[in-house]
Amino acid sequence: MRIAVDVMGGDHAPQVNVDGALNAARQPGMEVVLVGQEDAIRRELGARKQTRSFEIIHAPEVIEMDDHPATSVRRKKESSIVVGMRLVKDGRADAFFSAGNTGAMMAAALLVLGRISGVDRPAIGSLIPTPRGRTLLIDAGANADVRPENLLQFGLMGAKYMELATGKGPASVGLLSNGEEDTKGNAITLEAHALLRESGLSFHGNVEGRDIPKGTVDVVVADGFAGNVALKAMEGTARMLTDLIREQVTRGARNKLAALALRPAFRAVARKLDPNEIGGSPLLGVRGVVFIGHGSSNALAVARALSAAKEAAGQDLVTAIGQAVAGREDKRS
Repeated sequence: MRIAVDVMGGDHAPQVNVDGALNAARQPGMEVVLVGQEDAIRRELGARKQTRSFEIIHAPEVIEMDDHPATSVRRKKESSIVVGMRLVKDGRADAFFSAGNTGAMMAAALLVLGRISGVDRPAIGSLIPTPRGRTLLIDAGANADVRPENLLQFGLMGAKYMELATGKGPASVGLLSNGEEDTKGNAITLEAHALLRESGLSFHGNVEGRDIPKGTVDVVVADGFAGNVALKAMEGTARMLTDLIREQVTRGARNKLAALALRPAFRAVARKLDPNEIGGSPLLGVRGVVFIGHGSSNALAVARALSAAKEAAGQDLVTAIGQAVAGREDKRS
């Protein structure tokens, strides 16, 4: 599998992207293609005394984090994001990852790759750590305004992704609402609930925000506005709890002694809550395997995202999602 990585994307580019790519390239069956400004890439490889040869695709332009997504994609056609998407479209890469401008990644994926037939709106799936493993929250920010049919498609795409990623049976799906009862939610949620109920998916029903980190279901369906708010709230809560624990265990000799004994447990919890352990979020619904990383991604996150992209490409994720959506269309007709 040839996985392209945007070396210029993210807050800590190009250093962490090169480090992450080097780590990922050690995996069997993984070939990493480095996309970005060639001088900068070779400088980073030279600083690490890297003797292994990597294919470098020169992309002289960079879409900055504060650039307007659609405008920058159209104007900067030789940016690392656009060039990386073209590699996937042309079959020169099996997947593409970037921790750069999320909006630009969405715009470039739509412009260069296009949507899978039958998919109205691609969506971002964000993996949330839970006591039971991981839950996929979809949409995590791509579509603030949706129709009920969009939410159904999010459920179809998310379920197929989780089934392939986990290798388990049918993924359970829940609809994010302000209550568990079937009658709760706004007009769009109520109509989407009915569509999901009759979709053939393993539909659990409505779930609340507290159910996401509990792992009540494998997939939580939401519009991009509510999904992104929920995601950011969970990230902030996890960070606050980590800071509070650190503050308390370093206060006083007795606490420090107890913390010393519990250090392995604290580290295990911190590792489970660390978003860098997950890596990237799949952009589902476009004609190519695309993963988007957080702007603050470190080398571990990059390596994890490249591994996930490799797995998704190897499982022919795009075809699987196309079949899932087409199956729904067949039932409607």
